[in-house]
Amino acid sequence: MSTLGFVQARMGSTRLPGKVLEPLAGRPAVARVLERVARAPGLDGVALLTSDTPGDEPLRQIGAELGVPVVAGSHDDVLDRFHLAARQLGADVILRVTADCPLVDPGVLGELLALFRDTPGLDHAAVATGAMAARTGLRRYPDGLDGEVLDAATLALAWEQATDPYEREHVTPFVWRRPERFNLAVLEAPEDLGTERWTIDRAADLAFVRAVYERLGDRESFGYRDVLDLLAREPALRELNAGERTDSTPVR
Repeated sequence: MSTLGFVQARMGSTRLPGKVLEPLAGRPAVARVLERVARAPGLDGVALLTSDTPGDEPLRQIGAELGVPVVAGSHDDVLDRFHLAARQLGADVILRVTADCPLVDPGVLGELLALFRDTPGLDHAAVATGAMAARTGLRRYPDGLDGEVLDAATLALAWEQATDPYEREHVTPFVWRRPERFNLAVLEAPEDLGTERWTIDRAADLAFVRAVYERLGDRESFGYRDVLDLLAREPALRELNAGERTDSTPVR
């Protein structure tokens, strides 16, 4: 069984174009995400998934520079891009992470992979983050520690049957929107940290994440608890993106 991490990236963010190439302690954000995902226990490798459009050429180049497999596919049909990558790279199990999450925790991703591996019959497992987890009363990790796992057979089924443009663009909604059909699981946090916002969506978020990397970036293996310890020492850092926090943030 081959278990691969697929990091999804694009240059054309409407709110913060080019955010995935913004430097964090001297390295592009997408490189930081790839490095952190690669450290997740249980993975056999990582790949960068981007589009085949001219605008995403810088991402294709940086993947090549990093020596990471790059799969370029449809810009809008990201589900098709994932299915293409799974077939090209021979993935049996796929860990999906988006490149706007440079504080993603390898240890949490390892727990997610273990949950999927050790629970017979699972079709999909996700880290509890965002508004959906809040509505169901789950203990959430910070927004930005997102990750999802599904097997290639489930991905192929979604690819064959999904027709809703939203489900094609966001890869997994065809699965998690149908709990009556698929066996789903969620990795809850030890305590609810859902008010923490550690993703990059706007300039204020980038300022926050950059400040974290300025303080912790020389510690390659820092995890979410190290960030919480930093915020306990410097609570004013939360003010950098306080205006962006909301429990209406959709699950990726």
